[in-house]
Amino acid sequence: MNDKVKPAAENNDEAARSELAAQLRTKMVDELISEGTIVSARVEAAMRKVPREQFAPGVDLEEVYQLYNGVVTKRDEAGTSVSSVSAPQVQAHMLEQAEITEGMRVLEIGSGGYNAALIAELVGPSGQVTTVDIDEDITDRASRFLDETGYSRVNVVLADAEGGVAEHAPYDRILVTVGAWDVPPAWVEQLAPTGLLVVPLQVRGLSRTIAFEKTDQCLVSRSARLFGFVSMQGAGAHQGKLLIMRDGEVTLRFDDDFPVDSTALEGVLDTPRVEVWSGANIGRFELWAGTQMWLATALPGFCRVVLDKKRDSGLISPPGSHSAAMAVVDGGNLAYVTTRSTPNEQEVEFGVHAFGPDAMKVAEEVAEQLRVWERDYRNGPGPQFRVHPAGTADDLMPEGRIVDKKHSRITISWPDVANAAAGRDALQENTK
Repeated sequence: MNDKVKPAAENNDEAARSELAAQLRTKMVDELISEGTIVSARVEAAMRKVPREQFAPGVDLEEVYQLYNGVVTKRDEAGTSVSSVSAPQVQAHMLEQAEITEGMRVLEIGSGGYNAALIAELVGPSGQVTTVDIDEDITDRASRFLDETGYSRVNVVLADAEGGVAEHAPYDRILVTVGAWDVPPAWVEQLAPTGLLVVPLQVRGLSRTIAFEKTDQCLVSRSARLFGFVSMQGAGAHQGKLLIMRDGEVTLRFDDDFPVDSTALEGVLDTPRVEVWSGANIGRFELWAGTQMWLATALPGFCRVVLDKKRDSGLISPPGSHSAAMAVVDGGNLAYVTTRSTPNEQEVEFGVHAFGPDAMKVAEEVAEQLRVWERDYRNGPGPQFRVHPAGTADDLMPEGRIVDKKHSRITISWPDVANAAAGRDALQENTK
């Protein structure tokens, strides 16, 4: 028998798999349209056409087309995911944020192949797509899959994306598909004057996928949404700071440096626990993204407290069944946010547990900021982010929380109360 001729049973299996994949792809796109993630005909057409399963061979089709989960394609020695095909919902949202049109030049940072193929559909034959990754295994896979699916015109580059890809710049759009802690100068320099940068940016330990437009002075956000990605590797990699307490039962996670000398917190968890209930509520299924970002903006010592449940002594009580909570360090004091039930079964009330010599004072300060969030910003438009070059003088920065990075200074600015109310009313009107 000719080795190139497949047995009939194998051909039938491939045909059945292809038919099932097409059905699941249709279902995936229909659901993304129904939930409002896909809103443009161009993104819809691209996601209906590109065979996602071809970029995740050997993976169960139901898993490949699951709306909210990515497909891990590589793990490091510790078992941590270092590359994946992102969840369809995430990819669709980022493509909508990017507003890619025919003829554009697009750089994708973080390869895998599938997203580059979607972008290639959006830019058409007159556009250009470049995808870059630091890992040769990933770029080799991406090149092979793109060739096999008819997208060989995509430029696949092996490089540290910290420097962008100057060879094919300038870019009308840059899409970063790995979690970034900073915005390197090369990304800004290689972005066209009217370009957009869409990046999952970590600020104050919180990750938001933000669409930035370029201005003469800085990058200004147009939209932001909570999503998680595998972390950046290479020169752009970042490791937060950890403070391990009580033999590992409790760990404090800081995105940047410790706000105080860590010795100031020695023995803090041995002090009596103070409880303050804020009267501020949140829906049981409501996203905490706005609350987290408000506290991270309003309180300088923002961090996260993580409980090792195997060593749980009952000292720390994160909200619900979670093992982590929003927290604040203020001098030698530690406070974290928790919740309790309310008479309204659809909501829970925010509370604060605090330790330290001034525990009551710090707990009240955190509780007050929770009240401010509920009163002025709950369901509102959220903050605006601006990215300025490192070294920009304070008097040239807009009002808001300034977060200093290696390459940039980022501001988080919330609308004033009147504008926040107007934005909240507009959002509610649009959802009717």
